[in-house]
Amino acid sequence: MKKIITTSLILSIAVLKLQAQNPIISHIFTADPAPIVHNDTLFLYTGHDVATTEDTNYKMANWHVFSTTDMATWKDHGAPLSPASFSWATGDAYAAQCIERNGKFYWFVSTFHKKDSVSGGGAAIGVAVSDSPTGPFKDLLGKALIINEMTKDNKHAWDDIDPTVFVDDDGQAYLFWGNGSCKVVKLKENMMELDGEITAFKPKNFIEGPWVYKRHDLYYLVYAGAGTKPEMIEYCTAKNINGPWEYRGIIQDNVPNSFTTHPGIIDYKGKSYFFYHNGSLPTGGSYRRSICVDEMYYNPDGTIQKIVQTKEGVAPIK
Repeated sequence: MKKIITTSLILSIAVLKLQAQNPIISHIFTADPAPIVHNDTLFLYTGHDVATTEDTNYKMANWHVFSTTDMATWKDHGAPLSPASFSWATGDAYAAQCIERNGKFYWFVSTFHKKDSVSGGGAAIGVAVSDSPTGPFKDLLGKALIINEMTKDNKHAWDDIDPTVFVDDDGQAYLFWGNGSCKVVKLKENMMELDGEITAFKPKNFIEGPWVYKRHDLYYLVYAGAGTKPEMIEYCTAKNINGPWEYRGIIQDNVPNSFTTHPGIIDYKGKSYFFYHNGSLPTGGSYRRSICVDEMYYNPDGTIQKIVQTKEGVAPIK
């Protein structure tokens, strides 16, 4: 009888492990999720934490691409891009987002700029391009798109991070980014030139990690906020991409074992998904993070219901 009970317990644990999907990537540490859908496949672009358990700051070697067609099985396409891919860059592979336009894939990344005749250093945003969602990618400009000297509203050198790009229904592209304040500028159709002046604004509790999208007739600005610490995910909505933005509240509470969190939102095969990172893997933490996903639900008025963080993750799509 004791042997039967023990065997049943082991089987029960095995089933729980099979059912527990979060974090969805467990063979490496990943952060800053950015999903897109192309040809019925969901592609997930991430950072890659390589800090040791003794490190007390970020070490992010490169950017990875993963894909799935069922939300349960994830293929690692490797790391087609790193700061070394940009001749002007130095430092770590901070948050990034890839979007498709006119048959090409534009990967907007944040890292640091070398001290040279162009810049005195500080965070910068670059853009790489590919004919495929999995690469190879190459530096589109041969220089940074945004450098620290172009934004003056904050005095710290790391305010030009965490780019998110949105193309509106009329074809106009917008780049949002920032730490400490949210910056926005129009992009030309070639996705490599600014189309106007940079403006900055401060949504309530805004810290970093903006994610911008449109659903029906409502624009969403979702971001990591610090109304309390550690970070939580908060959001605003607007009827116009230029605002005014109405603060709507907190949609994700603090995540386990990580000071930061970062949103990535996508609709796929009839459901809405909310990607984020936490530090829940063994030996994980604020500098050794892991990406998770849970379902996301809207109220009839377009407001977002509170995200329920789960260990099980989302159900496989048949």
